[in-house]
Amino acid sequence: MIAAPAGDSPAAGARLPSRPMGSILLVTFPFFALVAAGYGAARRRWLPLEAIPGLNGFVLFFALPAMLYRFGASTPIAQLLDAAVAGVWLLCALLVVGLAVAVSLGGRIRWNDAAFGALVAAFPNSGFMGVPLIAALLGPQAVGTVIVVIVVDMVITSSLCIALSRLDAGEGGARAALKQALLGVLRNPMPWAIGLGALASARGLTLPAPLDKTVALLADAASPVALFTIGAVLARSQMQADHPMPWRDYVPLALMKLVLHPLLVLLLGAAAIQLGVPLQPTALTVLVLTAALPSASNVSLLAERMGADNGRIARIILVSTALAFFSFSAAVAWLR
Repeated sequence: MIAAPAGDSPAAGARLPSRPMGSILLVTFPFFALVAAGYGAARRRWLPLEAIPGLNGFVLFFALPAMLYRFGASTPIAQLLDAAVAGVWLLCALLVVGLAVAVSLGGRIRWNDAAFGALVAAFPNSGFMGVPLIAALLGPQAVGTVIVVIVVDMVITSSLCIALSRLDAGEGGARAALKQALLGVLRNPMPWAIGLGALASARGLTLPAPLDKTVALLADAASPVALFTIGAVLARSQMQADHPMPWRDYVPLALMKLVLHPLLVLLLGAAAIQLGVPLQPTALTVLVLTAALPSASNVSLLAERMGADNGRIARIILVSTALAFFSFSAAVAWLR
C-alpha cells in the first residue's frame, strides 16, 4: 500500500500496489475455493451435518481467537484504538442498516426478518474471511483496522439489529433483546482475544515460548478451517430452511452488501479525510475492502435462534458469498 502523494485526493491515495488481475486471483481464489469445498462437502454429505457445529466451535473458541490475539499483540495499540476508523465504519453501518430496514419492512416482512436482513447487509464476514484474506493481500499491518471493524460490528451493529428485531414485541422486548445481545458479546471469545492482544501490545508482553508455539499452531489452522466451515454452514442453512421465495426478498440485500456498502465507505471515508478527520488513506483502503466482503455466515445461526426466516438470511449470505468472488476481486483491481 502507498500513502497519498501531496495534492492527490484521499480516495486516490487509498490504493493497493499495482497488481495484474492474475496475481489478485492467485490470492483470492484459494479463499473462495475453500468456501466452495465446504459447501460441496456438506451438500454431498461427505461432511455430516452433525459435524458442522464441532468445526464451528473449534474455529470460534480456539483457532480464530488465537489468530486475533496474535494479530492484536503485534499491532500498535494506537491502530487498535483508531477512533476515526471506528467512527467512519459505524456511521456507514448505521446508514446501511437504516436503508435495509426501510427497503425490507412491509406486509410480509416484519421487524424480526427486516432487522436480520439489515444485519447481513451491514455485517461483513470480517472474522472468518476478512482477517486472513486482507492480511494475504495487504500484509499483517492491515489487520489492526479489520480488528476495529470486528469490535464495532459485534458490540454495536449486531446489538442494534437484535434490539430492532424485537420491536414487534414492544419496548420491553427490544430492551431485553439488547441486554441479551450485550451478554452474548461478553460470552464471545473473540472480543476477549482482541482485548488480551491489545493489552499485550500496549505492555510489550510476550507469551512463554511453549504457549506461544501452541497459539501459533491454532492461529495457522484458523484460516482454512474457518473458510471450509463457512461453506458447510451455508449448505446446512440452505438444506434445512429451503422454501420458495421471490428473488426480491434477498437479492437486493446481497447487492447492497457487495456494492452499496463499500461505495458508501469509500465516499464517506474520503469526505471525512477532506474535512480533516485523521483517517489514513491506507486505513480507508482496508475499510473499503472489508465492506466489500460477503455477509457474515454466523448471522444465519443467530437468526435461527431469534426466530427469523433463516431461509431468507441463508439466501442473502449465499448469494453475497458466491458473487463476492467476482466483486471483491474487482474491488481489489479497482483500488490498485
